[in-house]
Amino acid sequence: MTYCLGIITDAGLIMAADSRTNAGVDYVSTHQKLFDFSLLGDRAIVLCTAGNLSMTQAVLNLLRRDIETQAEANLHALGSLYEIARYIGGKVRQIREQDRQWLEKDRIDFQCSFLLGGQIKGEAPGLFLIYSQGNCIQASKDTPFLQIGEAKYGKPILDRILNFDTSLEAAAKCALLSIDSTMKSNISVGPPINLVMYEKDSFKIRYELRLELEAPYLSQMRRLWEVSLREAFDRMPDVDWEHYLEFPQTNNLTD
Repeated sequence: MTYCLGIITDAGLIMAADSRTNAGVDYVSTHQKLFDFSLLGDRAIVLCTAGNLSMTQAVLNLLRRDIETQAEANLHALGSLYEIARYIGGKVRQIREQDRQWLEKDRIDFQCSFLLGGQIKGEAPGLFLIYSQGNCIQASKDTPFLQIGEAKYGKPILDRILNFDTSLEAAAKCALLSIDSTMKSNISVGPPINLVMYEKDSFKIRYELRLELEAPYLSQMRRLWEVSLREAFDRMPDVDWEHYLEFPQTNNLTD
């Protein structure tokens, strides 16, 4: 399992991913899941991967090969992010069909998904989720983030904080808190965390981080967040039991 996150705002994009691929009492492994395919001055392209590792690595190898051989369709030649999303989806289907018979025979889960974020000259920044079947959806002003992998633990803070006008710095903090919250609740998500911030119309990735679990900023953020949550919890009023005793008709458990 894994957790990857893309956020799009009026100012640009945040892309983030953990690095854990297997977790158990005696077996933990890590692999990079965030990849930069940008072409300086022309396009910014960042991919995050989740799901069956052999599937995602095979797709990435095909993408790199098409760039190296200057295939007619490749990440540096296609004219829009939507075309790139569909192109990646086609590669996913290609690998699935090649390996399906043998994977199904041994009952191996071969689902995988991708987040594609970036910008090509002549169009606005975009963020797409590419499903295991090869189809895709796009983030919007109303839904400015997309997740793949173990999404549920990190979603509440995104729902409460993010909108299309959120600054990139705030979105980056929100992304890290979302991943840290997921790591707190699920052993299948773990460090290092890779984080990219892309500024709209820059057509280059200027800001990249790779944070280990005990990175000073991550440790400080985690400590402050836990203290703030505890303080907010302590300020919450207690349940007004007496009110429900006085007005039992407002209690849903009363016939």
